[in-house]
Amino acid sequence: VAKDLGIDLTALRQRGVSFVSGGRTQYFALQEQTGHLVTAQRIDREQLCRLAEKCVLRCEVIVEGEM
Repeated sequence: VAKDLGIDLTALRQRGVSFVSGGRTQYFALQEQTGHLVTAQRIDREQLCRLAEKCVLRCEVIVEGEM
């Protein structure tokens, strides 16, 4: 995430990062040591998408402060 945003990892940690997905469950998190986007918990495709042929899980990354 830090690399994609063009800021260093220390600055990313200081700003505060949150992830927002469609429901109440937080599926993603930021691995603080590396700045990588990781799954925060198990993602069950059958539970989320049931009979849908294409399963898409959208999420927004919110970084505090000016960019």
